[in-house]
Amino acid sequence: MSLFASLYQPVSDDIVRRAAAIKLLICDVDGVFSDGRIYLGNNGEELKAFHTRDGFGIKALRHAGIEVAIITGRTSAIVEQRMRSLTVPYIYQGQENKLAAFTSLQQQLALSTEQIGYIGDDLSDWQVMQHCGLSVAVKDAHPYLRLHANYLTSLPGGFGAVRELADLLLISQHKFQQFDGSSS
Repeated sequence: MSLFASLYQPVSDDIVRRAAAIKLLICDVDGVFSDGRIYLGNNGEELKAFHTRDGFGIKALRHAGIEVAIITGRTSAIVEQRMRSLTVPYIYQGQENKLAAFTSLQQQLALSTEQIGYIGDDLSDWQVMQHCGLSVAVKDAHPYLRLHANYLTSLPGGFGAVRELADLLLISQHKFQQFDGSSS
């Protein structure tokens, strides 16, 4: 894992073991794929910024055979559009009870908790994170998540934290640099 340490930060053998077992990565959206801010225009339009590196990471995971899902409490056409462009097959929006969506997805894919990773930024994510083999908080997450997650990214939400986690999974599973597509 010296490659990962040179790119981001050192990780323990336990984190490498957990990351190597992941077959599904579930992501929150606001504060994870974005910086958590929501821009509202005068005509009610909503804008969010997504980092292209995160997009590349998601596509690289899918190419490597690692499934990706989002579970988010809000509903947004922008999120639907972005996730579809990244070929994310499991999109759960408007989920006030994220654990219900998690349980449904886990059963649908017939995965053990050790095979599921989750990245979040706030307390609404903790209920799911504590049922995953690898729980990850972004650098600027709520302090409770930073204390209790298995791994804390070196990058904040919306600025490459998802890509950092994708690289951790790919390097741990010896699948890094196997994708040369776009981050569209």
